[in-house]
This record gives sequence, C-alpha cells and structure tokens, in this order.
Amino acid sequence: TCPQCHRSASLDQRGLRGFQRNRLLEAIVQRYQQGRAAAAAKCQLCDRSPPEPAAVLCEQCEVLYCAACQLRCHPARGPFAKHRLAPPPAHPGAPGGGGDGGGGKGAGGGRKLPTCAEHDLENYSMYCVSCRSPVCYQCLEEGKHSKHDVKALGAMWKQHKAQLSQALNGVSDKAKEAKEFLVQLKNLLQQIQENGLDYEACLVAQCDALVDALTRQKAKLLTKVTKEREHKLKVVWDQINHCTLKLRQSTGLMEYCLEVIKENDPSGFLQISDALIKRVQGSQEQWVKGALEPKVSAEFDLTLDSEPLLQSIHQLDFIQMKCRVPVSVPPVPLLQLEKCCTRNNSVTLAWRMPPLSHNPVEGYILELDDGDGGQFREVYVGKETLCTIDGLHFNSTYNARVKAFNSSGVGPYSKTVILQTSDVAWFTFDPSSAHRDIVLSNDNQTATCNSYDDRVVLGTAAFSKGVHYWELHVDRYDNHPDPAFGIARINVVKDMMLGKDDKAWAMYVDNNRSWFMHCNSHTNRTEGGVSKGATVGVLLDLNKHNLTFYINGQQQGPPAFENIEGVFMPALSLNRNVQVTLHTGLEVP
Repeated sequence: TCPQCHRSASLDQRGLRGFQRNRLLEAIVQRYQQGRAAAAAKCQLCDRSPPEPAAVLCEQCEVLYCAACQLRCHPARGPFAKHRLAPPPAHPGAPGGGGDGGGGKGAGGGRKLPTCAEHDLENYSMYCVSCRSPVCYQCLEEGKHSKHDVKALGAMWKQHKAQLSQALNGVSDKAKEAKEFLVQLKNLLQQIQENGLDYEACLVAQCDALVDALTRQKAKLLTKVTKEREHKLKVVWDQINHCTLKLRQSTGLMEYCLEVIKENDPSGFLQISDALIKRVQGSQEQWVKGALEPKVSAEFDLTLDSEPLLQSIHQLDFIQMKCRVPVSVPPVPLLQLEKCCTRNNSVTLAWRMPPLSHNPVEGYILELDDGDGGQFREVYVGKETLCTIDGLHFNSTYNARVKAFNSSGVGPYSKTVILQTSDVAWFTFDPSSAHRDIVLSNDNQTATCNSYDDRVVLGTAAFSKGVHYWELHVDRYDNHPDPAFGIARINVVKDMMLGKDDKAWAMYVDNNRSWFMHCNSHTNRTEGGVSKGATVGVLLDLNKHNLTFYINGQQQGPPAFENIEGVFMPALSLNRNVQVTLHTGLEVP
C-alpha cells in the first residue's frame, strides 16, 4: 500500500521499481539540490579562508571567480574581453558543465518529459478520472483504461492546481489565525506571569497587614494585662504595708501589756489599766472583718476569645468572581507617604487603591485646604495617581485628602496628610517670561542684556503671603547705568525700566544715589549707590504689606512702599552695562 495515496498495488517481476515514480517530488528534490550546489560554489582564486562564494564562471578559462577576484584577475578588457562569463554551475565539481556529463537533466538542459510506465516510448497525454492517474494514447487503445472516463492532461492539471490553490488559501488563512492565536497565547503567558506576581505581592501585602494588625492588637492586649498585673501588685503591696504596720503596733502593745501584767504594784497598775484596756480594745477593733482578707485575687478576670478569629483565618480564601456582582463605590485610597513631598511652594501627592480591590475606579478627587486651617477645595479631578500643586504659600501647612469615584458614586476620603511648604524661597530668573534681549547664564541665576535700553526679567517664584528676602550681586557695572530692583506683577511691561508702569515697585540706583519708583513717580532720593561687587537686598514683607531695600547691608531709608497686597514676583531691569547674580534661600535680615 502506497503511504501517500493509500492505494494497494501488486508487485510484478520489477519489484519496487514497478511502482509509479513521484515525479513531482523528484523535481522538488532536484531544484533543491541545484540550489544547494549553486550556493556551495566557491571562488577558485581566493586567498581568504574559507573562499568567497563564486559569482561567475568563465567558460573559456573554466575558472570560478568571486566578484573581487574577477575584477582583479579577469578584467573585461584585453584578451579577456571576448571571454563569456556565465552564472556558477549547479555542480561546482565540474566547472565546464553539469555533474552528470552535461546531459539533458544538467544545469544547461531542459527537463525530460515523463514517459508512460507501461509504454516506455509514449508520453503522458491524458488523465484517467476513474483511476486518477495520467495515461498515454496507447493505454487508452490497448490497456485497461480504454473504457474509463478520461480528460485532457493539461485541463485536469490546471483544474487540480486551482483546487489545490483554493484549499491552500484556506490553510493559509488558518495558519495566519494560528500565528495570531500563538501571539495571543504568548501575551497571555506574559499577562498571567505579571498578574500572578501582582496577586502574590497583593496577597503578601494583605497577609502582612493582617499580621501587623494582629501584632498591634497583641500589643494593646499585653498592655491591658500589664496594667491589670501592676494594679493587683500595687493593691497587694499596699495591703502588705498596711497590715505590717498594724501588726507592728499590735505586737508592741501586746509586749507592753505583758510587762505591765508582770508588775506587783496594784495601785500603779490601776493607775493606767483603764487607758490600757481601751487601747487594747481599740487595737482589736482595727482588725475588722475583711481586714485579714486579700482585696484582690491571684486570678486575672481577662478571657481572650480567639476562636472566631481562628475560624476566620482557617476560612480565609479567595472569592471566586464567577458572576457579575453589583458595582459599589470605590474603597478608601491609600496615600503613599514615601512619595508625598514638598519643594519650595509646591506639594506633590501620590496615592493608590488597596490591594485586590474589585470595585472599578473612574477617577480621583484631590482636595487641599488654604494652608491656614480653612475649608478644603478641589485642586485635581482625573485618573492619575500622582499630582503636583504649584503656586502655594511659603512657610504654610497644608492638609490634603483624596477620594475615588465611579458610576455608583463617590467613595470615602483617605486619611489626611499634612505638608509643610518651604520657609524660605529658592528661585531663579525665569527665561520663559523674560524680555528677548535678556541673556541668562549660570543655571538662570546670572542676568545681563544685549540692549542699551532697560529690559525686565522676573523670578520663577510668586509671593502672596509671608516674609521673603533675596539679594543681587553686581558682577559688572560700566558707564554708570541705572539698574532697578524690586517686585512686579506677571503682566508688567518688560521693555522699559522697572517701576515706570503701575505693575512694578522698584528701587533704581546709579553709582551715587538711589530712588524709589512706582507709576513713573520718583520718591525718597537716598545717598549711596552701587558699583562692581555691590550687593542689593530686597525684603518683601507681605504680613506688614511693605517693601524694603538694602545696599551692602545698609537699609535705604524707611520701607519704600506700604499697603502692598496681591501676588508679586521678584523683578529686575538692566541694560548691557550691568550683570547681576541672584542669591535666594536667605534668612531675613
């Protein structure tokens, strides 16, 4: 029986050679062998080890060349110009022709047409539908196929080829689906691995939380036992001391009475007997009923009923979520205190949901108070679990809390976290809001200008509360310019001297004296100017609502401006003849 077509056949005197040959498989094997041989052809002039694959064969020289050796040893000029170059042969062992002597099945010949197994001289021309095999004309006239249904070989070849292609398309689609399914399964493997690790971590966290809760409760119970024990010991020790004192008094009285009884002087005895009898009776009355009984027992009236908890622990198991359960509001979010922090006048908060929380979460609401114990207000609503709030007051204490929400409603608040903003301000010059002629360097702490006109640059911090102080060191001062130092609102005009509009409060100074300026009004002329190396200090006191200036540590007159309220930013105006460096985070002078 043929293992491929599963048809049975009887062997004749030719044995296995009497079976039909699988010419299709022979052709595939032959193509494979030729391709392998062509790939194995190596250059015969290469100095490299191993030699490079051959690119051409010179039919006159009968030598295989790689591309480099052809250019070097067989140039296309001179006597080599007329040589014919051909692709490498199928069998590299015989450069001049095929390995079988150059016959019809060699690399240069065509494929030989198959002949009939029954009639060696006849080629196949028809296809017997009944026997499902190709036949020749002589088989139809003389052989067993004469009365069978036959069709043209070419037509049946095309028909079966089309059927195979159609079936192959179906297999190809299934193979594509199988590949996608394999990718899905591999992704599923990764998800299972990741989810397994997550659930293991959550399980460990939950069990650790249970152990921590049990440890804390154990500590509380031990404290109760300790207090009860100390109370009992104190009562017993008090009773021992009291009883010892009474016993000492009674013993002394007894010994005295015995000595009195031994005396033979009746008059002396009767002189003190009444008082002594009263003392003895009074001493006896001190030992009232219960005085010689312990006030506390050695037993502890504390019974710990741990059986329900043990049963709960033994019954602790996973809930199989096989059916859809009603959606409840989200549980309490957990603040991640190790990620909560403050920087300058901004705070960053982070939170997460409890492990193995099955209720969906659509978003979170973060609330913050006003830094002065006032009402909470919403500062963020969204899906993120990390949020930074900028523009807060310096040196203030803020309370923050968060809650989650979904389609069923809003969950409970988290615990409140307390965050303290910086007591002093650290800031630099702000390149994003500075005039385009301003030149910043030294990590935006040093400023100068490209223009001879005054240009304004602001600081990165904004103040609305508290007391703040910063200094500016004059690095360069040429040709007696008038730099101005002070504060401004965010929308100050930046192409003229600071203080000329109503959005800035400043002190401008030359090499001899200084003036205060606001709304282009010049006041409080004061002697003392600046030069290279000088330091100008700016003190903004928003508790008293005034602004004060210093030059080289000396205050320039009284506070320059009073009744200042609102939000202000450090500001500076200068031209190309001045360069200053900003120093922040300083204590108030």
